[in-house]
Amino acid sequence: MKVLVIGAAGMVGRKLTAALLAEGHVGGRAIGSLVLADVVAPEAPASAITVTTAAADLSAPEVAGQLVADRPDLIFHLAAIVSGEAEADFEKGYRINLDGTRHLLEAIRLAGQTTPYWPRLVFTSSIAVFGEPLPEVIGDTQHHTPLTSYGTQKAICELLLSDYSRRGFVDGVGIRLPTIVVRPGKPNKAASGFFSGIIREPLAGQEAILPVADSVRHWFASPRAAVGFLLHAASLDTALLGNQRNLTMPGLAATVGEEIAALGRIAGAKATALIRRVPDLVIADIVAGWPKAFEASRAKTLGFRGDSSFDEIIGIHVEDELGGRIG
Repeated sequence: MKVLVIGAAGMVGRKLTAALLAEGHVGGRAIGSLVLADVVAPEAPASAITVTTAAADLSAPEVAGQLVADRPDLIFHLAAIVSGEAEADFEKGYRINLDGTRHLLEAIRLAGQTTPYWPRLVFTSSIAVFGEPLPEVIGDTQHHTPLTSYGTQKAICELLLSDYSRRGFVDGVGIRLPTIVVRPGKPNKAASGFFSGIIREPLAGQEAILPVADSVRHWFASPRAAVGFLLHAASLDTALLGNQRNLTMPGLAATVGEEIAALGRIAGAKATALIRRVPDLVIADIVAGWPKAFEASRAKTLGFRGDSSFDEIIGIHVEDELGGRIG
């Protein structure tokens, strides 16, 4: 099978690529070729599988058609700008997050007009599609009421994915990812970035800024769990989804204080002492409207699995990014 990963240079994209190459198959089908695309061409990893890389800005109308010209059987659409950046730059957010997705869906539809073409498209949405008023634990029938431009863009894309799937143009699965922690590397512009920063930086012996109260509660998953969600969505029997093509992924509900407590259990008081509390009202206002916990019953029934504890999430970061060593 032919696989295309759009947004392959990002953190989740790189980890997904590594998993695809390590497994060599998806749902029992061998991967014959893999195309990795992003705004800046990703590095091509060494592999027995044919790997091609491409610099591709999906928001440019002609690019999507070029990416699907080879008719990939499986497409992972991970490309997006993050929440804080989408809120700060209204036009860029809609251009990248909405227009890029629409261009991709249209390119797939048009490719199928000459010869039948019905690829599996796995789209990464976000729990930002939900906003206040919210129950403490959100069920699978909760209405979308996003309170950010990013959440609005993702909600619109979910509707498009469902409609293009209903019309038979694409076999779509949308997965609403929890906030992914602990993200390796440097901080990004996501409003949620501090959730990773208060773990990542202290584990590296560096100071971390905490802009919100310890009582803030949120929904989390590890990068390893996120890759598992993507791979499971790629091989899922979509007949089980009916017309409800978008799913909230399982996660772990935890407060900032519980995050810090887990860090203390794993790395000690020396690490937690590196967290400096500097309130930021802009970030606090954004985060205040985010959901805190989900049932995710439908996804669990379909076989999606999340993390069991925040200690496990930190342990995954230490194992995967720090070679199992702290400090």
